[in-house]
Amino acid sequence: MRWHSALAMTLAAGLAVPSVSMAQDTRPGIAVITFEDGGSYGQEAEDFAALTVGLQQMLITEFAANGGLRVVDRGRINELLDEQDLGASGRVDANTAARIGRVVGAKFVVMGGFVDFYGDMRIDARIVDTETTEIVKVERTRDDREKMFTMVVDLADGITKGLSLTPLSQEQLQERQQRSEQIDQEAVRLYTRALLYADRGDTDRAIELFSQVTRDFPEYTEAHEALRQIQGS
Repeated sequence: MRWHSALAMTLAAGLAVPSVSMAQDTRPGIAVITFEDGGSYGQEAEDFAALTVGLQQMLITEFAANGGLRVVDRGRINELLDEQDLGASGRVDANTAARIGRVVGAKFVVMGGFVDFYGDMRIDARIVDTETTEIVKVERTRDDREKMFTMVVDLADGITKGLSLTPLSQEQLQERQQRSEQIDQEAVRLYTRALLYADRGDTDRAIELFSQVTRDFPEYTEAHEALRQIQGS
C-alpha cells in the first residue's frame, strides 16, 4: 500500500465512526479529487502546488468528522487518477469524476479549484452525482488566505447542507470553526507541503516538515497522525 493511501485512511479513521464493510455501510459515500490551481500569485510555486493536495486532505478531514458520511480514502482516489495519468493534468471532468466515484462506491465526488491572488483567496467546489454525471451543486468561499482553514470548514458545511446530507450539529460545527481559528496559517502551509512531499515519495522532507509542525504547532493533531503514520510505514 502506498504511503499516502495509508495516511489518508489513518487521518479519516481518527475522526469517522467505527468502520464497517462497504456492503453494510448505507451512509452516502463522498470522495474528493485533488484541487486545481486556477492561477495564483503571491507565494512560492511549491506552496500552491502543495495546496492542490492539501485542500483535498483538509476537506476530507472535515467530511470525516461527520459520522453521517462515508468518506473515500484519498489514497485510493489518487491511485485511480495516477493510473489514468490524470493526477496533475487538470483533465478531470464530470464524467471522469463520476466514473472514479462509481469505482469506489461514492454517491458524490467533489472536484474544485482555488485562486490565491496575493492573499485574497477563493475556493470553488463542484459536486458531481456519480449516478447522473451531473454537477448538482457548486459551493464557493472567499476570504483572506490567513482564514483558509475556516474557509475549508465552512465549505464542507455548505456542501453537506446543499446536498441535503446530514450536517454536523451546530455545536460540532462551532467546535470545528473555533479549532480552525486556532491553527496558524504557517502550520497549514508546512503541513500541506509535507503532504505534497509524501505523495512524491520524498519521505525525508515530509518527515522533517511534519516534525516541525508537531513541534511548533502541537495543536495541529493531523500533523501528529501523519508523522506517526509515515514513520511507521
